[in-house]
Amino acid sequence: MKNIIAALRAERGWSQQHLAERLDVSRQTINAIEKQRYDPSLPLAFKLSKAFALSIHDIFQADDVE
Repeated sequence: MKNIIAALRAERGWSQQHLAERLDVSRQTINAIEKQRYDPSLPLAFKLSKAFALSIHDIFQADDVE
């Protein structure tokens, strides 16, 4: 799943560690999500949505499925 979390963090001047602490996850989790190696759970996706004040659809884009 593609996402724009790294860009959103950069706009706000947040480090991966800062975002991880806000979401109560590890910095490695944030890194894995940003590198598209890990898709977050639905509860974590909602936390990300709330942290950035955007909809989940604004943050994540599903890979093309046929």
